[in-house]
Amino acid sequence: MKRIFRPLYLSLAFAFTLASCGPQKMVSTPVENIDNLPLKTTPVAENDLKRWSHLDLVKDTLPGMSVDKAYTELLKGKKGQKVIVGIVDSGVDINHEDLKAVIWTNPKEIAGNGIDDDKNGYIDDMHGWNFLGNAVHEQLEMTRIVKKGPGTPDYDKAKAKLEEELKGLTPQKQQLDFIVNAEKQLATYFKKSNFTLEEVKAIPATETSLAQAKAMFTQILSSTPKAEFDAQIEEFKDYVYGQMNYNLNVEYDGRSIVGDNPNDIKDTKYGNNNVVGPEPKEAKHGTHVAGIVAQVRGNNKGGDGVTNNAQIMAVRAVPNGDEYDKDIALGIRYAVDNGAKVINGSFGKYFSQNKEWVIDAIKYAESKDVLVVIAAGNESYDLDVTNKYPNDTYDGSPEYAKNVLIIGALSPAYGSKMVASFSNYGKNNVDIFAPGDKIYATTPLNTYEYLQGTSMASPNVAGVATLIRSYYPNLTAVQVKQIIMESGTPLKNQVIIGEDKHKANFADASKSGRIVNAYNALLLAEKMSKK
Repeated sequence: MKRIFRPLYLSLAFAFTLASCGPQKMVSTPVENIDNLPLKTTPVAENDLKRWSHLDLVKDTLPGMSVDKAYTELLKGKKGQKVIVGIVDSGVDINHEDLKAVIWTNPKEIAGNGIDDDKNGYIDDMHGWNFLGNAVHEQLEMTRIVKKGPGTPDYDKAKAKLEEELKGLTPQKQQLDFIVNAEKQLATYFKKSNFTLEEVKAIPATETSLAQAKAMFTQILSSTPKAEFDAQIEEFKDYVYGQMNYNLNVEYDGRSIVGDNPNDIKDTKYGNNNVVGPEPKEAKHGTHVAGIVAQVRGNNKGGDGVTNNAQIMAVRAVPNGDEYDKDIALGIRYAVDNGAKVINGSFGKYFSQNKEWVIDAIKYAESKDVLVVIAAGNESYDLDVTNKYPNDTYDGSPEYAKNVLIIGALSPAYGSKMVASFSNYGKNNVDIFAPGDKIYATTPLNTYEYLQGTSMASPNVAGVATLIRSYYPNLTAVQVKQIIMESGTPLKNQVIIGEDKHKANFADASKSGRIVNAYNALLLAEKMSKK
């Protein structure tokens, strides 16, 4: 499975061709009344949308995490400790204007001397480590299994799924080609690529060869400016051609450039210290995730991070494709060994050849009092039925570790559409929900974007966990998990979930039946820290 985030361009592109602690109360409003709040019927203002995940359900009628309320009512005048947060992801733009002040620097390493000063096995790892080296693109795990051939565990299942994915990709490529060819026709006709809606409408009816292109772009440009369309179609191209050329291509070899044996967990001398990666745009996902946690608050640049006390450690381990279990396992261990107290994992897949390596790494994190926060996934699957890797339980077995939170995604539409349409769910295998749709945060080269996915929900929770660990450092990772689960706002209203878009009680969509609430979490942390 590709990285766990789902850009808006996918749905848009398809549409183109289709015609002290403050008051000691545990919730902001009585639980028995919260489901009766009036639904928001007016559009969300842009300034509110950019920070909706920080807003309050009662005050703003948006299912945010009450982060702003926590700062104004609970944290004002308080000073917390710095907390290292490991971002295991696609890379982080550590020079971004809204992140560079919060990037972790290894105090035991001397920059650029080519020596492993701290003797941790990684030379000049000043801000983290890049386990992918110069690799960018990669196959999906099912593609790698099929490449190994019959006899490989899960071969038949992987082969069937690969054939299904390739079959589904064909019409997408046809749609893309249709759109691209129509755009080329119009660009040739106008002798420029930045044509306008008015110009398209003015094409004479006698130009019969342009009739389809005219009709298509009249529809497109009626709702989408040309510059915005150009950006969306480029990302759609990246997705479709990336699937065809790399992710689903059995012949592709993206790993050889790394120079290791990905099937040998003891082969650890690989990678480099370039935590951005060889192509800055490929660090978009990790940069966005890092920003959600810790982009500088109150500086009038982009959005605000959930926490004001994070130090972001960048661990590059997620390519454009499925991550290797080895890289994830070693990435988690690296973060733990270098002081991270919270690790965010906005990645995942539905096949795993060496899941035990990741299990062992998560258990290692548990033994070192590190909380691991993981995105639930974006396929609208019931994780009580379908295994998603990594998780803290598989096939209905007991949880193998107590330091893991699995996070589903919320949209800003409080009510029946509150669960993001793409989000996985599960009464037993998703722990809690948090904002993950239309989240505004940092992207490479000093830019900012809205992205959506459980990838965005997970760092929102990692940010809340970091707040707790910053202001209440005596609490353990297991206690922080308990606080987040128990202090969330419980809701009983019906929501639409699943591939079939059925209605279910929100309380049954996760183990807690709650949405994360930073304000409530800090109140409970205060109470628990005094025991």
